[in-house]
Amino acid sequence: MVFYTHTFDNGLRIIHHQIPSQVAHCGLYINAGSRNEKAGEHGMAHFIEHLMFKGTKKRKAHHIISRLEAVGGEINAYTGKEETCIYSSFLKEDFERSLELICDMTFDSIFPEKELAREKQVIIDEIISYRDNPSEQIFDDFEELVFSGDPIGRNILGTPANLKGFTRDDVIKFIENNYLTNQMVFSSVGNIEFKNVLKYAQKHLARIPENKSPADSNGMVDYTPEFKTVKKRTHQAHCIIGNLSFDLHDPRRMPMVLLNNILGGPGMSARLNLALREKSGYAYTIESHFTAYSNTGIFTVYFGTDREKLDRCRSLVHKEFDGMRKNRIGGMQLNKAKRQLKGQLTIGWENKENLMMAIGKSYLLFNRVDSMQDVYDKIDRITADDLLEVANIVLDPYSLSELSYI
Repeated sequence: MVFYTHTFDNGLRIIHHQIPSQVAHCGLYINAGSRNEKAGEHGMAHFIEHLMFKGTKKRKAHHIISRLEAVGGEINAYTGKEETCIYSSFLKEDFERSLELICDMTFDSIFPEKELAREKQVIIDEIISYRDNPSEQIFDDFEELVFSGDPIGRNILGTPANLKGFTRDDVIKFIENNYLTNQMVFSSVGNIEFKNVLKYAQKHLARIPENKSPADSNGMVDYTPEFKTVKKRTHQAHCIIGNLSFDLHDPRRMPMVLLNNILGGPGMSARLNLALREKSGYAYTIESHFTAYSNTGIFTVYFGTDREKLDRCRSLVHKEFDGMRKNRIGGMQLNKAKRQLKGQLTIGWENKENLMMAIGKSYLLFNRVDSMQDVYDKIDRITADDLLEVANIVLDPYSLSELSYI
């Protein structure tokens, strides 16, 4: 798999992978998210993502929406804890149209006052809607519990009180402080020759004024295990059990990915799914997640069940944890788990939008992209002892936190 890269004088980087397809995808990654918000800015990164669709120096909101839709394409964006991304899918002949639109939205938005007021209400409604969904809200509440006092623990949407206080000057100040050209990557995947990608990027990205700064280095996250129960008027009980885990740069990250996949990955054969759903019939949804951030990580197991079955589900989860900590996985099981993970990753990369995002984020964070063979090699090097080591760190019963809605 060949990746073409270039860095402009303003520090902005581009990465491109050419594929034989009529459809192309591209996106601009910005190394700034909700974690970059200072006191009083909670919700600002996500607010700005919304405002990018509300008017630029040369386009009104409806012109932004229709620019790609008119040719059958689509544009979207998302805000994460540590990044923001504006991305699009389109026919390959509309590559420059898409690139120009993304640049216009990112660098030439004007943030009209009337749109600020309107979008605040839209996001407040989004927050209210989100609070009505306990199976989603519990994840944010758990991260607030685990990362107490650290900006990474705050939810991305912010609070109605903070949103109401944001001004246009606040928006511009956040962008000036965090939208740094040497912390941006433009990623594309499509049947476009790199010389043409470079030509269009030179026209639209190289013109951006340099705004360089070292990436913020985040300190250690303080952690104390917490147990919390919240009374909710819901039909089900919802529960998350988890712990801090490994960061993006930790060599134990890949063994942790494999451990997570064995325990509660997307496959129906995951151990937690077999224990709680297939064998016991206690839970419809049981899943685990591992997320690595720049200086920390988090591992969670979530399940929803009838209230009277909560304790039984909790016991089964801890039983699976104990099994992973105390028993070295056999060679046949280990090879099966590795093959399963390789297959899932490869199938995921077959979605070319996912591929565009994956290489963009990797290039943003590491200034490189591992080939699929590189990833396979990392997986193949994982040993049973590696899994046992990470299991005894992350699944240590004295280090686990728990949040329940009942």
